Amino acid sequence: MRIPILSLLLLSILSVLGQEKYPLNTFRSPLDIPLVLAGTFGELRSNHFHSGIDIKTQQRQGLPVYAISEGTVTRIKIGLWGYGKAIYIAHPNGYTSVYGHLQKFAPEIESFIKKIQYDKKSYEVEVFPDYGDIKISKDQVIAYSGNTGGSSGPHLHFEIRSSISEKPTNPLLYGLEVRDATNPTLLGLYAYPLSEDAQVNRSSKKIQIKFNKQTDGTYLAEKVYAAGTIGFGINTYDRQDLAANKNGIYSIQQLVNGKIYSYFNFESFSFGETRYINTLIDYDHFGKYKERIQRCFITPGNRLGIYKQTFNKGQIPVSEGLTYNVEILIRDLHNNTVKLIIPVEGKRQQPLVIENEAKTDHFIIAKQPNNYDLGAAKVYFPANTFYNDFYIDLQKGKDTVVIHNNRVPAHKNFTITFDVTNYAPEERKKMFIVRLDKKKKANYMTTFKRGTTFTTRTRSLGMYTLAKDTIPPKIRPKNFKAKQWLNNYRYLSLIVSDDLSGIDTYSATLNGEWILMEYEPKTKTLTYNFDDKILNQTQCELKVIVKDNVGNSNTLTSSFYRK
Repeated sequence: MRIPILSLLLLSILSVLGQEKYPLNTFRSPLDIPLVLAGTFGELRSNHFHSGIDIKTQQRQGLPVYAISEGTVTRIKIGLWGYGKAIYIAHPNGYTSVYGHLQKFAPEIESFIKKIQYDKKSYEVEVFPDYGDIKISKDQVIAYSGNTGGSSGPHLHFEIRSSISEKPTNPLLYGLEVRDATNPTLLGLYAYPLSEDAQVNRSSKKIQIKFNKQTDGTYLAEKVYAAGTIGFGINTYDRQDLAANKNGIYSIQQLVNGKIYSYFNFESFSFGETRYINTLIDYDHFGKYKERIQRCFITPGNRLGIYKQTFNKGQIPVSEGLTYNVEILIRDLHNNTVKLIIPVEGKRQQPLVIENEAKTDHFIIAKQPNNYDLGAAKVYFPANTFYNDFYIDLQKGKDTVVIHNNRVPAHKNFTITFDVTNYAPEERKKMFIVRLDKKKKANYMTTFKRGTTFTTRTRSLGMYTLAKDTIPPKIRPKNFKAKQWLNNYRYLSLIVSDDLSGIDTYSATLNGEWILMEYEPKTKTLTYNFDDKILNQTQCELKVIVKDNVGNSNTLTSSFYRK
């Protein structure tokens, strides 16, 4: 009997719908040690949400990292920052696992990638092997844990993504076990007057609200007297049982008189929306105090897809004479919950604190492009560089310009173009654009030079100027001396540094042949593994050339002996 195609399609759809949302018994742990987290999925980071979990490796490097299931390697990337050494494995069930900050890969993969590095004569590479070229079995050791890239300590960054959409999902939803019976921690509660006529406790500007823990474990805030449309924000974090790390929470739910006004969680998000984190947090507060307040209401420009349910964008209209019971529920993935109760009474009072918006000569309309001449430099903001309209503080200068401050986030890159007509052509070769931090420390900005103009692209507001670097990088041996016998050495290490524009490129040869030296910016170390090449000469001649970002160059030559 033939089954109609439509029936087969329907059976297929029903089969998919009948499956669990996330497979719970398919993936093994990527490590053979108890999982203790240094970072959770969705955790609030600078300009992005954390797209995986950070697994502690007992303050060690070199732990075996296992493939969580069978699959094929689809990407290998080695970079100085970001995930450092990372490997991506696509699995037959439609997911891709990602392993980052690795020390090195398993021998077969290490051999594969090192050949490419030697062919390209570059430490930094990114390759996409053809599907099926590097097959992986479940439980196979694929790499060893490390501290490469933007890592601040030994750990494994681990992700599970959709192979089709590349959206990352919370790895703990797939059955990985992490001990957690610890409630999230509530640090602060803030109320925001949102409408022009709004006030909270006699204030027309954001105000902190006190709260106390009750005998039943809930938190009760002091009564809030308000009028107009208001919103709330909280400063919170989560901890697991075996770690002191202040990690991210899983979900925040806000109810008003029992009705859900806002609810979001970190089940999944897309990389395309991650920078909108700057609309979730109070960025002005973060710029001042380095504390991330998570808003329970949605502001203009917020395009995040993490919200599961909203009403009135989480904003609360408060009418005089009425009372409101606001509850904020903070949860981790194991459903450990903190409840905060906020009694609100509608009452308009004579304001004691009035929000006065600082006005300047320049008003940014976010949806339009904006161009300004600051004398020493011109600044161009494309349309939608910012989330909101605001008065921008722009200060002209002969060599230095000030572009507002660090308390307003930019979603897109804008351009700063300096006129260098007054500098001699030879002098320009050693010059570049820098951003000055609060301590006036110069931070090199990638500078595009065209005739008498220098341009940089950035998303950071602040102070910018021109700088000159005429001093070459420094190079010195770390673990050896000239004319030394290195028979039992596995590695050859050097220290390289540059005080101003920073290291741009480096290259090394041994007996005239190019060798792969791994650069670790955090420790300013260049390292060569003697296993890479068989040395046929007892006396070895090493030559290392290092250049900074404006072309200043230094060369170290040294010899050693090895059998």
